Amino acid sequence: MYFEVWSYQAPEDKQDVFASRACPAFLTFTNAAYIVGVTVELPCHCKPQEVQSVVWFFRKHRGSSDETRALTDHHGNKLLDTSQVLHSSDLRSRFSIRLFSLLIFRAAPTDSGLYICGSAHQDFFYGYDLDVQEAPTLSFTPRFSQESRKKRKYGGSFITHSHPLYQVFISFQSWSVCDRCGVPGEQVRVGLCYVHSRFLHVRYRWANQTVASCGSEAVPMSFSLLKQGPKVEVKSCKVTCPNEPPPPSKLIALMAFLGYSSASMPVPVPVFYLSHPAERVLTLGCPGARLNMAVAWDLGSQQIYRSQQTSGGNFSNFSPRIKIDTGHHLVFHPAKTQDSGVYYCWLQGRRAAKIHLLVYLHLGHDQPVWSQPDFPAAIQTVFKSYAVMTALFCLLLICRAGIKHLRESTETHLD
Repeated sequence: MYFEVWSYQAPEDKQDVFASRACPAFLTFTNAAYIVGVTVELPCHCKPQEVQSVVWFFRKHRGSSDETRALTDHHGNKLLDTSQVLHSSDLRSRFSIRLFSLLIFRAAPTDSGLYICGSAHQDFFYGYDLDVQEAPTLSFTPRFSQESRKKRKYGGSFITHSHPLYQVFISFQSWSVCDRCGVPGEQVRVGLCYVHSRFLHVRYRWANQTVASCGSEAVPMSFSLLKQGPKVEVKSCKVTCPNEPPPPSKLIALMAFLGYSSASMPVPVPVFYLSHPAERVLTLGCPGARLNMAVAWDLGSQQIYRSQQTSGGNFSNFSPRIKIDTGHHLVFHPAKTQDSGVYYCWLQGRRAAKIHLLVYLHLGHDQPVWSQPDFPAAIQTVFKSYAVMTALFCLLLICRAGIKHLRESTETHLD
């Protein structure tokens, strides 16, 4: 199951961008590379004005044109194979069209391929060459040797493999802001794999472009590229929280009347409630999170750090089943009843949401009730409750018999 609140704000009324931008006469593909787990947005940059809805087509890399299939139409009623969907049995939970743009939630390496914005008559307007790269591990506090520093090139990048025909390098984004304030936090940066060559396929690059992502269709198959994946680096940080704007004067007066100070007022955050069956994979997404945003997770007052995943995958206070993936989702693999609690997520250094999670037992046909770990304690509680109720019932009977006996004795004495 995948839980995330996604809000989309329509742009203000502006000039029609499709009226001023003509579609290319020869369909080319824009290369786009992302780390696994993020939400990918592919805008349809051009279309004829008379076209009111678009259809997105998809084809795997190195596939033939006959394998091009409609991904989904404007109403979302055409789907691909759902057998490879991560943590969900419904592909519609990860694909959507908003204002002619294709959104892919929690992108996976199997989503890599060619995406084409077109019409129901199979007219193609705009194309993407999507490369979703998977990072094998996280690295904490990167330290480069003197030799690797000499290899640095292209700004925040460094070469990993050199060949007379091409060069493979990792291009790093800038460090994110500290994902928490007031307590120790973390900063994250992602480095994606790219190829520099003069022999890239002309259809999958712009004019005079000599760089493409390692999984792009522009890279010739004859290039024996090394198995070089992306890198995700983490380092610790700590910043002070910015001053919050003062609350309204009426609210301050009300809090003073009730005996509270304005300093004790909690910062309001949206509250969500979620229930999920145990022994199944659960993925939590922070509401309002976007690509390249700094996201952090807490369980109550305990922080969950990515850096603790780099030292054997164990959290000091949490089970190794609970991890933060490269898309900043909190993943339970699988969820247990003891994972129930109150979770907080941070966005750009501020608390953004409070999630009440309830993980309940889900009994299957091949899973008898006595096989549950909480079954002995539940039976003991039932027996204790039954014993207490029986004792109370007997006590009531004894009291009733005693009162009746006293009344009969009093009536006999009066007679």
